[in-house]
Amino acid sequence: MALAVTSSSAISGPISYASSENKAPQIGSFRPVDRSNVSLATVTFSRRQSAVKPVNAEPKRNDSIVPLAATVAAPEVAEKVEVEDYEQLARDLANASPLEIMDKALAKFGNDIAIAFSGAEDIALIEYARLTGRPFRVFSLDTGRLNPETYQFFDTVEKHYGIRIEYMFPDAVEVQGLVRSKGLFSFYEDGHQECCRVRKVRPLRRALKGLRAWITGQRKDQSPGTRAEVPVVQVDPAFEGLDGGVGSLVKWNPVANVQGMDIWNFLRAMNVPVNSLHSKGYISIGCEPCTRPVLPGQHEREGRWWWEDAKAKECGLHKGNLKQEDGNKNGNGHANGTATVSDLFDTQSLVTLTRTGMENLAKLENRKEPWLVVLYAPWCPFCQAMEGSYVELAEKLAGSGVKVGKFRADGDEKEFAQRELQLGSFPTILFFPKHSSQPIKYTSEKRDVDSLMAFVNALR
Repeated sequence: MALAVTSSSAISGPISYASSENKAPQIGSFRPVDRSNVSLATVTFSRRQSAVKPVNAEPKRNDSIVPLAATVAAPEVAEKVEVEDYEQLARDLANASPLEIMDKALAKFGNDIAIAFSGAEDIALIEYARLTGRPFRVFSLDTGRLNPETYQFFDTVEKHYGIRIEYMFPDAVEVQGLVRSKGLFSFYEDGHQECCRVRKVRPLRRALKGLRAWITGQRKDQSPGTRAEVPVVQVDPAFEGLDGGVGSLVKWNPVANVQGMDIWNFLRAMNVPVNSLHSKGYISIGCEPCTRPVLPGQHEREGRWWWEDAKAKECGLHKGNLKQEDGNKNGNGHANGTATVSDLFDTQSLVTLTRTGMENLAKLENRKEPWLVVLYAPWCPFCQAMEGSYVELAEKLAGSGVKVGKFRADGDEKEFAQRELQLGSFPTILFFPKHSSQPIKYTSEKRDVDSLMAFVNALR
């Protein structure tokens, strides 16, 4: 059956209005076409990009128009389809500006590409798209659990750019089943993946099935544990596009090589509206129950799913970033990648503890001096973020009667640390009092020197 994309909402862009004869399809929405007036001899499904330029929105649209993305008249002589080498293109664009990359993406895919907008600092993507002077589309996932400030921000963005965001919603029956069987906050008990799969991943999958490419705001510095190798363009490793099958969707990451500070400098320079949550300490913004402000010195992703292991902090939208843990590793390699990462907390004021050392320390009931020990993983971005403050603390406590140590608790040591040392997520900081075998866990998210010193002083 031939399919046609339809939409009841207008899609607009920053350029001049076009005729109603060509309309931008709504992402992921299809309806059957009356085949009585369409000859089978003239309908083919092509992987070629439509020659018709993308269009901007109008107040009204003619839903009877069959978009050329769905049905294309076959030429008498079949054209040769050139396969793009996106790995080479990524290398060619590695030093390109976000504006240049955005222009390349929009020029190449026209109306078959859209910007994924979360309501955070990825507003920069929309601004870059505007600056190219080309038409563009924007879609967002409304999970039903977003902050009120984010919904207000969506409205502000639509008015500021004169566009209509194409919202995707989760399946009501799936949400109902999840909530009725497990409650509204099951993710605090058994992880966020199931809820994200229902509310985000499946709606995204439907959206991407109506596209040949999408644009994301991923940056390498957002999550060193999972995004450190994100290229500026790639064949999407996890989702399929309009043509179906592996390799049918291209993923563009124009700001992959840009630092978060430079994104904010750009937004201020261009006077771009931002989500009011940013002024309240939020950096990475997602659903309300799973997002909180971060403190100075904390990594931005520490405000997301804070009760879980740092290496799992992807909701599934970019699950291609997650690499399977190598079962042959003994804890010396990165659990999310293939490369060994440098160790942390390198100072003579710190004692490196082995498993035997930790077992002995935990058994002692009468220690000569109290100990402060961090359970860490070198690949963890939150451990990396607190390295400076912990090293400074160790140097300040040198000669004070408090020993400061570190224990690498990933790999083969993780199960032991979870069972015997209260490890929940990285980093975990424990204080071993002088006259007690039971360690005291530091529960605060404040990992600056003053906060850690106050914790030590209160117990020693």
